[in-house]
Amino acid sequence: MIFCGTQLLPGEQKPAAVPVPGAAPLTAFCFCGKKPGKTLVVTAGVHGCEYVGIQALRRLAQELDPETLSGSVVLLPLANPSAFYAGSKQVVPEDGLNLNRAFPGNPEGSLSARLAWALEAALYPAADFLLDLHGGDWNEALEPLVFVPAGGTPAVNQAAEKAAQVLAVPYQVPSQARNGLYSWAVQQNIPSLLLERGGRGAWSEGEVQDACRDVRALLQHLAILPGRVQPQIQRKLCRASYVEAEAPGFWQPVKSPGATISQGELLGKLETLTGSLLQEVRAQYDGVILYQTVALGVRKGESLLAYGQ
Repeated sequence: MIFCGTQLLPGEQKPAAVPVPGAAPLTAFCFCGKKPGKTLVVTAGVHGCEYVGIQALRRLAQELDPETLSGSVVLLPLANPSAFYAGSKQVVPEDGLNLNRAFPGNPEGSLSARLAWALEAALYPAADFLLDLHGGDWNEALEPLVFVPAGGTPAVNQAAEKAAQVLAVPYQVPSQARNGLYSWAVQQNIPSLLLERGGRGAWSEGEVQDACRDVRALLQHLAILPGRVQPQIQRKLCRASYVEAEAPGFWQPVKSPGATISQGELLGKLETLTGSLLQEVRAQYDGVILYQTVALGVRKGESLLAYGQ
């Protein structure tokens, strides 16, 4: 196995530097299995305050044993280091852009574009399957879920959906996104998933253990780790709606993530400082709240909530 110029022999594990034009390299942890097989690439920290996935990959980097693997694993716990250390929600602080909207990247662009370019250049050629770990940022609460691609080829979509079934989350959500780390990989014919777990800028031991179990289950599904894994009970949503703030204001949600909702039901209100109504959000159909902003103050265009059916 050779990753970013680092050579690993069967049964070896080594860190590897992922070069980023004009910036410090990212760190990946590579595991070359004793036996041949597929390669799983797992990323986290695209958004710097989504901590559960970051902690899970740090732990797995210490726990995985290449002697037990049939194939290879690449773990990249911190895709957006400056956002992590600055506590910057959802964006790269140097340019104020969302890294998960920056694909495909540009080696001569702003830092977000250069990070996206570097991640694609290093990770995509290595990956038979890619899993991107996310969660609610410090201003977001969510119900654990997995985004499943709907915009790839039938073969890629089917491979991703089958793999998603082994993850211990209650919801599968179809996505037509194309400009994120996992969704751009789908456009390059790499089966990929985006797993959401945790929120409010926090992490817990239980959530980290759940995320580690999900990665191990996917490794078993791909026959990289030994053992059989059973499909989980999940609700497959057929559609999702994403609501943004129409103006800056005071956001007051009525429901919580995981709550069932009925068509026409009030989900939240956006008000001015003096209490005048700016925006009323009502459910367009029966469904479930997937995630929502818990911050009181929001900017125009900022996400308020998502729900699906």
